Amino acid sequence: MTTSVIDELKTMTVYRETSVGWDEKSLANETVNEDGDYFINRPGFAAGDPRSPKRRIYEDPEVKNLRDYLQEHTGIKGLEICSPDEIDRARRIFFRDGFVVVRDLLDSEQLERFREGCARVLKEILSVPGKAGRKYMTETNRLPHRYSYGTSSASRQLLHDSVWASMIDLPTTTPLLKAIFGSSDYLVGGAGGDLCLPGAIEYQRLHSDLADSLKLTEGRLAQAEALGIELRKDEDTGELDLPTRRLIAEHTPPVVTINFVMSDLTWENGPIRQIPGTHASQQNPPTPKEEPEWMRLSTLVGASAGAGVFRDNRAWHGATPNVGHEVRALPNVEYLAPWSGGPDMAKTMPHEVWETLSAHAQHLCRHVKAEPGVWPAGAGVMHPLAAGRARAKQSAK
Repeated sequence: MTTSVIDELKTMTVYRETSVGWDEKSLANETVNEDGDYFINRPGFAAGDPRSPKRRIYEDPEVKNLRDYLQEHTGIKGLEICSPDEIDRARRIFFRDGFVVVRDLLDSEQLERFREGCARVLKEILSVPGKAGRKYMTETNRLPHRYSYGTSSASRQLLHDSVWASMIDLPTTTPLLKAIFGSSDYLVGGAGGDLCLPGAIEYQRLHSDLADSLKLTEGRLAQAEALGIELRKDEDTGELDLPTRRLIAEHTPPVVTINFVMSDLTWENGPIRQIPGTHASQQNPPTPKEEPEWMRLSTLVGASAGAGVFRDNRAWHGATPNVGHEVRALPNVEYLAPWSGGPDMAKTMPHEVWETLSAHAQHLCRHVKAEPGVWPAGAGVMHPLAAGRARAKQSAK
């Protein structure tokens, strides 16, 4: 790692302008494999953006054109943003669209704590230098300047970090989670989040975080009834009729994630895009080549620092270009429906961290808590390469 990169990381924040990013030696649409070998337009999750500028340079004419276009056009028109006390309204929007933005989830102290944690962990990830003169090592199977806090962890979670753990049960988030799940018996599955550095010029491909089998298990039906859904049956077959089955699917997401906003989401800093109403779709999202322009512009511009995005993980979403000078970080906590997890879940939260939590948070983490004296394999090791994470996890055994 060069002296200039070391100096950049010393002063880096995730909420003010920074000199981090804009590495012109990182080629457009390239990614790396588990060992850090470079590929262009690798298929799958790392698929490239065919409309991306060709050079990762702030003053490049193509980047400037993109910046001007985003300033004029990006953002969901009339984006509805709720306050934490608007539980019923936020719940309706969530079930309708597959996501909802809620402002003022974090007070000033919580926001500062999360910002510090995000910057601290990001510095660890970026401390691994890139090859052939690149400033940073790209994360395995991601486009340049985009990282996941969760998958960069050798344990695949950040539940070992007291900052992330402290956000599990907040007075501003727990009431809405209980309303969404129709119960206080839901689970914590993990914590992490994603971020993009300035100079992330490509659109990330639209994707869903999970595929839903749509099986109507006993637990899922019980949740539907707790949410007030009438279980209507077909007169001819005696089975649940199709409208009821669809309503249950729309209202019982297996996983709900809260992404916390560390800096105001603007047209410039890579705001997340969400496609309303896709949370129960059985189709695949369009490819980067096929994606219509309105979807590329369906971003959450206007969500302010301290807000959060409650997301049904089945809904189509993706990151957008960060053409400014500010890191865009969206740390998260992931929650599972009562029927969607169990004792076999990975034990990624140390017992000593679990002991610091509220009684409700301890209940939520009952299936991810390690036994006393057992440190979760890989927890605390951050590395952008899958091979580096695997080595760290193996050495812990």
